[in-house]
Amino acid sequence: MTPTLVHPHLPRAGASPRVDRCARARDWAEIQERMLAPLVEAVYARLEVGAGTRLLDLGCGSGLALLMAASRGATVTGVEPAAPERLALARARLLPDGAPGEDAGTRLVDGTLEDAAAPDVPAYTLVTAFQPIGCTAGDSDALADLLRAAAPLAERGAPVVLVGWGPPERCTTSSVLRVATKLADPLRAGGWRPACRDDLEDVAHRAGLKPAGSGRVACPFGYADMDSAVRGLLSTGLFDAAVGATDQVQVDKELTEALHPHQRHDGTVWMPNVFRYLIARTR
Repeated sequence: MTPTLVHPHLPRAGASPRVDRCARARDWAEIQERMLAPLVEAVYARLEVGAGTRLLDLGCGSGLALLMAASRGATVTGVEPAAPERLALARARLLPDGAPGEDAGTRLVDGTLEDAAAPDVPAYTLVTAFQPIGCTAGDSDALADLLRAAAPLAERGAPVVLVGWGPPERCTTSSVLRVATKLADPLRAGGWRPACRDDLEDVAHRAGLKPAGSGRVACPFGYADMDSAVRGLLSTGLFDAAVGATDQVQVDKELTEALHPHQRHDGTVWMPNVFRYLIARTR
């Protein structure tokens, strides 16, 4: 899950998003974001991210993937137009002194992709979108457009990485995420759907990219206790519409019940998952 595990999902039209977005952003940075660290590390190792890498991360969230790339010597740019609270935490992590970050090659953009294409910025050698698709119907639609817009900012033939949930039978968390759809609109059909085998390839083709390789990585979701598990999953934004349609107490109750089968004797919550990544190339 994601962006960052997923794209921020806003409540349905007419529903009031009764959530504390600053608290959600902190929970994302402190609890949930690290769940996909094995996936990010596997991608960076395969692509040999290092001192010569100029990375553009789309939907950078609170910046963990940027930090991991920067620790390898990469020059990093993060774009996050949808979650300013997460971006503020990324600034605190990557630019703790409030400096622009040019010396270290770090840029954080809270606007559009055009803002990431300043005249003095060289073409990127790697573009990433680490928000997994494949847990709600239509969650890949905006990603194809975003990747199509980002491709001209990269060198010809540069790798573009997108990720998705693996098969539902290998993703324990997928059954828990269905709670969000059920509460947000119980009469709506098709709000949740399992990930399909060619989801990532379909997005790449729609974005005008050429698939060039893929892989799978185990990313278990592990939490110290039930409270951390609830807070971590709520921080993804996938449950905001459910909160707007019902209330926070009801969502917390239903989510806790869905997580109960995954709580171990010591109180920890453990959910094995497999995520898939696709490496495509700009044309």
